[in-house]
Amino acid sequence: MGILWTIIIGFLAGIVAKFLMPGRDPGGFIITTLLGIAGAFVATYLGAAVGWYRPGEGAGFIGAIVGAIVILAIYRMIAGRSTTV
Repeated sequence: MGILWTIIIGFLAGIVAKFLMPGRDPGGFIITTLLGIAGAFVATYLGAAVGWYRPGEGAGFIGAIVGAIVILAIYRMIAGRSTTV
């Protein structure tokens, strides 16, 4: 159930990250929400590694948003570089 909850939180975090980082995304809405889900998993993993979350406990909504924004920014840098060549 923890993974399903992380996916749901990540989906919502991806939507919020899209609104917080407006602009053209190389992948559109679907890629942004997938990056939000990935951000939630990254936030869960890093939070557990640092000690903010217990094993099996998912990242909170704010942590998932921060993870989604970080991954979205990295994605924009990588995708933006490859499309301008």
